[in-house]
Amino acid sequence: MTVRIADLMNESGVRFGTSGARGLVTAMTDRVCYAYTRGFLQMLLDRGDIRGPLRAAIAGDRRSSTPRIMAAAARAAFDLGFEVLYAGLVPAPAIALFGLKEAIPTVMVTGSHIPDDRNGIKFNKPTGEILKSDESDLLGQSIEVPDLFDRGGALRAGMSLPPPIREIENDYIRRWTNAVNANALTGKKIVVFGHSAVGRDILVKVYRSLGADVVASTWSDKFIPVDTEAIRPEDIATAIELARSHEPFAIVSTDGDSDRPLISDESGQWLRGDVIGVVAAQWLGADAVVTPVSSNTVVERVARFKTVERTKIGSPYVITAMQEAINRGYQRVVGYEANGGFLTATDISMPGGPNLTPLPTRDPIIVQLCVLLSAIDAELSISELMARLPSRYTASDRLENFPTSTSQERLANLALAGNNANAMFSSLIGQVTRIDTTDGVRAVGESGEIVHLRSSGNAPELRCYAEAETAVRARQLVAQALARCSQWITNPPNA
Repeated sequence: MTVRIADLMNESGVRFGTSGARGLVTAMTDRVCYAYTRGFLQMLLDRGDIRGPLRAAIAGDRRSSTPRIMAAAARAAFDLGFEVLYAGLVPAPAIALFGLKEAIPTVMVTGSHIPDDRNGIKFNKPTGEILKSDESDLLGQSIEVPDLFDRGGALRAGMSLPPPIREIENDYIRRWTNAVNANALTGKKIVVFGHSAVGRDILVKVYRSLGADVVASTWSDKFIPVDTEAIRPEDIATAIELARSHEPFAIVSTDGDSDRPLISDESGQWLRGDVIGVVAAQWLGADAVVTPVSSNTVVERVARFKTVERTKIGSPYVITAMQEAINRGYQRVVGYEANGGFLTATDISMPGGPNLTPLPTRDPIIVQLCVLLSAIDAELSISELMARLPSRYTASDRLENFPTSTSQERLANLALAGNNANAMFSSLIGQVTRIDTTDGVRAVGESGEIVHLRSSGNAPELRCYAEAETAVRARQLVAQALARCSQWITNPPNA
């Protein structure tokens, strides 16, 4: 049976966006996952993007549906003549690093931070992440789906995955243990908040190898949807309790597929991803920094970089802009997102350390190490280090299960009419002096405060970002803006 990927996306409800294919587990049948993976690999073959023997590597996170989806993806690769290299349960940046090293495509089965009733498949080309320019080629693929599935879309005969290649995980660990002095963290207590993060054991190994006194805490066999950009109240409370109990130098963690970082100060206060990205870029001596439009404006205020480029939200946009910066002659090019994920596009090194090859995909450990080492070098606590930055604070949250069509229609109305934006925002941030529609609607008020609304590209969610002079005020703006947006569902624009 011939299936076109664009038609499959519409029929199944499993959407393809900036983070790959994502959807409800019930919609991500073996047949759908097989088709997406086969379409991706077929696209690479059609374009001549694969050189040498046909090999593809597969990894996944700790979601309950991940093993089944990995098996379906592996079967798709096998049926196209690929040798399947199985990495097991490893972080997304670890499988991406392996793919770059071997110049082969990789598949990461993960839904990142979204709940366990959803999952996803993230595709990496031999040269790195799928970019927006690749999407039309993938969606335009027509593939042959063999008669392997029952009426519910399940494989009638499962596929056994080979034993995991442990070198994939070990290479990733060595990248960081070799990046700095082996005693760099000696005398510092680091708590690893493990929850269900796929890279939790790796964090323990890396920080112990660097001399830290590591406390491994809060491991969970049940998947927990930790979002580093919209941190749950229970994760805030957990960090404060861990700090009270262990008195650490810092607490570290990641999201589910371990490509986005969490790091706290000594009191258990989680640090914002778009601020620690600035600290990391400074520590690495970057000359060009790329970050989405939603990130904290402190990156411009520190005045430490030759150029700061703003993009739409999503790593493919950041990667594209980093490459453009290289083309313009910049030598140390990095990028980061508001969720904390950090990307490098050029050779780069920690101060005094060896060169690190580029890793143009989100990585959490580089950010955590830069924050820790910056504080240690300055003989400061983490909170004291962060206090040195300009006083500018961001906050974010989301309305879940928010119809995408509703958010898109409302945001279009705000973007098209200045009066609409003022009616929405002026009582929050004063008269709107500027609207940025790079991604959603970002309103700057005469107060200097910012409220930014956008429809998520990964789930039916409306996200809100705010920026103000205090953390309390930023959180207040987010809560007030989302309270207004929640009325959009009950009060349609034409009602």
